[in-house]
Amino acid sequence: MTKKPENILELKTKHFTWLNISNATNQDITYLEENYSFHQLDLEDCLTENQRSKIDEYKDYLFIILHLPVLNKRSKRIKAIEVDIFVTENLLITIHDNHPVINRIFENCQKKENYDKDFLANGSGYLLYKVCNELFEAVFPIADDLNKALNIMENDVFDIDFGRDRLKEILAMKKDLINFRRIIMPQRSVVAQLEHLNTRFSKQELDIYFDNVVDKIEKIYAVLENMRELVDSLHQTNESIISHNTNNIIRVLTVFSVIMLPLTVITGFYGMNLEGLPFNNHVFSVWIVAGIMITVLVSMLMYFRYKKWI
Repeated sequence: MTKKPENILELKTKHFTWLNISNATNQDITYLEENYSFHQLDLEDCLTENQRSKIDEYKDYLFIILHLPVLNKRSKRIKAIEVDIFVTENLLITIHDNHPVINRIFENCQKKENYDKDFLANGSGYLLYKVCNELFEAVFPIADDLNKALNIMENDVFDIDFGRDRLKEILAMKKDLINFRRIIMPQRSVVAQLEHLNTRFSKQELDIYFDNVVDKIEKIYAVLENMRELVDSLHQTNESIISHNTNNIIRVLTVFSVIMLPLTVITGFYGMNLEGLPFNNHVFSVWIVAGIMITVLVSMLMYFRYKKWI
């Protein structure tokens, strides 16, 4: 029999055992395969990336796959961390890619007496609820940070004196919200199923507790929907402002081009090396031509002003 790997952290109570595995390896899965009667496909799912969120029900245990959004510290973008959970009447196993919330709960249960009483005193089903509750509770600060960034972006877009294009930031925010919603949406049905399946591995009624987790997910999803609508509006507004500014610039450039056209004709006409040009031999020919050009310029400006084109 394979010796328990150091990566598998164990916490035992009078009622059940909690195994916490961060960044599971083949050796860790082999240990679970040899010591517990879990289905081979479930164990393979623990090492396979991009598994869909689901809950599989067996005679002796439940296998749950959840995906939780986290903020990547380097890229500052939203990514998903998969959490795989095996739960029986006297055992809870959490397998994840170093999720900070689960690691914090496990460490606190080891060190703090109040955590021990609150999390571990009522069996594996109640601990499953507490872990799920803490996982989704930790999603709210991420949504709040996105909402704050979106509010700042909204103020910038509607600021008359703020002329910088925010398209790049808006598209990045859209991408985060799309990823966020894609992660959260499947969790709604998975956790909702736990309302009906938790009684198999818990002596107390936990429906109302898991319903509380479902409510949290619904609130998160509602916030994401509101932010999605807002960022879409900001995108359209930003495009309208850019289009308006571009039209203003083109209008000014067009006015200058139209004004320069007759002046160019006059200078081109008098630039010909021909005899008999009007005022060609006049002593004040330069000033006469310049006066004509100024008169044309002023007349066109007055006409454009009258038409409210400038």
